[in-house]
Amino acid sequence: EVQLQASGGGLVHTGGSLRLSCATSGFDFDDYAIGWFRQAPGKQREGVGCLINRDGMTYYGDSVKGRFTISRDNAENTVYLQVNSLKPEDTAVYYCTAQGGYNGIYYYRLWGSYDYWGQGTQVTVSS
Repeated sequence: EVQLQASGGGLVHTGGSLRLSCATSGFDFDDYAIGWFRQAPGKQREGVGCLINRDGMTYYGDSVKGRFTISRDNAENTVYLQVNSLKPEDTAVYYCTAQGGYNGIYYYRLWGSYDYWGQGTQVTVSS
């Protein structure tokens, strides 16, 4: 059974940092792409970034580029999202997603490209 467990959210001030974790199980970690998405109340879901484990390629959304970084721990089957220089507009529930196969980095920007996702973790940035 595929399982994704996001954690690490919290309340921080503007300019602060957090490291979100996505612990995974139930699939071949090396053969999957992992995505990060977020959704704020009243707003559309937004792609934050993704990582293709097979080749290490990453993609970041324009609003987070240069501030957020995706990394992985293959031994722990865990993907991390380091979020720095946080702004109030980064406030959202953050979700991690997983999809097997290989379709190129731009395919994995989209929520609809993923078959699996976990519960989210709340990030709140105070001004």
